[in-house]
Amino acid sequence: MYEQHFGLREAPFLLTPDTGYFYAWRAHQEALNVLRVALAAGEGFIKITGEVGTGKTLLCRKLLASTGAEYVTAWLPNSLLDPEALREALAEELGVAAPRELGQHRQLALIYRRLIEIAESGARVVVCLDEAQAMPDQTLEALRLLSNLETERRKLMTVILFGQPELDQRLAREELRQLRSRIGFAYRLQALDLDGVRNYVAHRLHVAGSPHAATLFRPGALRCLHRASRGIARLVNILAHKALLAAFGEGAREVHTRHMLRAVADTEDATPLPRFGLTRLAAVLGGIVLLITASLPAATGLA
Repeated sequence: MYEQHFGLREAPFLLTPDTGYFYAWRAHQEALNVLRVALAAGEGFIKITGEVGTGKTLLCRKLLASTGAEYVTAWLPNSLLDPEALREALAEELGVAAPRELGQHRQLALIYRRLIEIAESGARVVVCLDEAQAMPDQTLEALRLLSNLETERRKLMTVILFGQPELDQRLAREELRQLRSRIGFAYRLQALDLDGVRNYVAHRLHVAGSPHAATLFRPGALRCLHRASRGIARLVNILAHKALLAAFGEGAREVHTRHMLRAVADTEDATPLPRFGLTRLAAVLGGIVLLITASLPAATGLA
């Protein structure tokens, strides 16, 4: 809609987790480094948590896209699975048919055989589970039992749990202590700070082809964006997209504070901002001038 107006090849703030737009901000790069180190060490369980919209799914896809031929990857985006469905989905990802009707023993036997084949080929299996905080307790326990599939020398697969902070609360419960004790590496994603938001926006604009990526959003608009989004990447995308629409509707070539304020007012999850507009600002400045002017005669008399 506004791409041609701003010199863009494509819309830069879509919500789909496109790895081509991955921004290696400090927290996300650290999380990616933790994942790579843990995978190299052959850890059984790794946990990555973060608030809604902080980029967990994009991080997961970035990891999967960057793994080499030495890894066989399985991605399970649906966490609302019972134990039989979990084993069936994992087997399917590994190229094995293990329908739930076979029962637990037969499913595990088929999965174990496939894991051994992969290990003998010199590869490692990485299983990524998204939205793990919603996984039923029985399924989490089945996942722990799957991690028992190992040889005398190594784990046959590494499981990465991606979830919201509620995952930490669930794993803190006594009945899940065995799974909790197997988590070798963990990382908590943090929201973007002001510099992070500024660079994140510029990065996405640059990838989308903007010739003015660093200046298209004015400083005031970026400050509003950071405050309203709380540094949550998904909200940054939503608000930046709406602000571009507002600027386009005016025919403006840059995104100003007024455009961002309109975007914030139109977004339910955004933190409301005080509408400290130009009229109120002028009134405050005018009052200061009047006070200074009123004090001048008295000061002259003292002289």
